[in-house]
Amino acid sequence: MTPTKVTPNKAFVRGFARTMARVFLFRPVLPPLLLLGCCAPAHATALPAVDAAALVLPWGDAVVALAQGLSALLTPVLVAAFAAVLARFGGPLRLLVTDALVERLVRNATDYALNAVAGAVQGRRLTVSVGSAVIARAVQRALDQAPAWLIRAAGGREGVAEKVFRSLPLEAAATAGNTLEPALQHALGQGSARETRKAV
Repeated sequence: MTPTKVTPNKAFVRGFARTMARVFLFRPVLPPLLLLGCCAPAHATALPAVDAAALVLPWGDAVVALAQGLSALLTPVLVAAFAAVLARFGGPLRLLVTDALVERLVRNATDYALNAVAGAVQGRRLTVSVGSAVIARAVQRALDQAPAWLIRAAGGREGVAEKVFRSLPLEAAATAGNTLEPALQHALGQGSARETRKAV
């Protein structure tokens, strides 16, 4: 075999190829390899130990932000639920409160009338005439002291008089005709006289 002659062009191409291989293949790979060699466990330095108690996580801010978000989300829901409950139970609740106020009005007016009428004693049976006077005085006291809406809720003068009549311990001869009717006439007469005085 005859040796091949290398022409200057071929020598230049080979040299150029070796130089390019060094520049583009070996030089980019060499620094990362050296870096990996430095980070090998045999050459690594130990990190200082961190105290677990000294490690503080900022979770308080996250909890506050979560609470604010939940309150902003739940407040309209709670307001709507409260309004629904009020709409559902508002009517019966108002009726219960009004009934309790009417009962208290009748009890207070009756107690006042029992103390104001001569011959009336708390806890004893009342005669027809004394019972009628007590009813008339209780109705007058209720009309003088209670607001108009509460008197309307009690059924007006007649309603207050009937409630006082039912609450009094009357003798067996007392009826609505001989006890309640004269008391109503007396209360109505006093009411009209009082209205006339106010108009003058």
